[in-house]
Amino acid sequence: MLICVTHRLLCPDDFLTRIDRIASQHPYCIVLREKDLPETEYEALAQDCLSICRRYDVPLQVNTHIAVARKLDCGIHLPFHLLMQHQEELVDFARVGVSLHSSEEAAQLAGTPATYVQAGHVFPTDCKKGLPPRGLSFLESVCQATDLPVFGIGGINAEQYPAVLRTGAAGACVMSGLMTCSDVAQTMQPFL
Repeated sequence: MLICVTHRLLCPDDFLTRIDRIASQHPYCIVLREKDLPETEYEALAQDCLSICRRYDVPLQVNTHIAVARKLDCGIHLPFHLLMQHQEELVDFARVGVSLHSSEEAAQLAGTPATYVQAGHVFPTDCKKGLPPRGLSFLESVCQATDLPVFGIGGINAEQYPAVLRTGAAGACVMSGLMTCSDVAQTMQPFL
């Protein structure tokens, strides 16, 4: 399974056209990352992306902005510390993603509203320049610490994907590869 994590500034072409191509391949979900946008601009972009996602019946996950996710009636994706701070606000969300960086954090997810986990970064990635990757053993320890589906993130490509799955992960998250590739369907195919 594949989660697409967006980064529109990497796109060499129209971002919404790319979202349409990605959604047409039916990933597990699309996480609208776009951390640089103020909330009002983020909400407008999320509305456009949600229209596309609904056409293909693909869940859209709003990153961090709980109020926007609630207003648009879509999923939410949060870093671990925000999930833990806002648990009561999240109980009515159908899909709650959480990003984490340790098996200790994963072990604390029982009883929270979290429905899936992004764990990383697994391999070297330009998104985390200068930070050493945590590796496959880290990903395996996260998978063993929770019953939730775990998706590895960070530098994962099609060649590494089988090794990611062998850790017990449900799938992978891809950002740069999907934002910059020339053929979205071909890039996604090995993950689906």
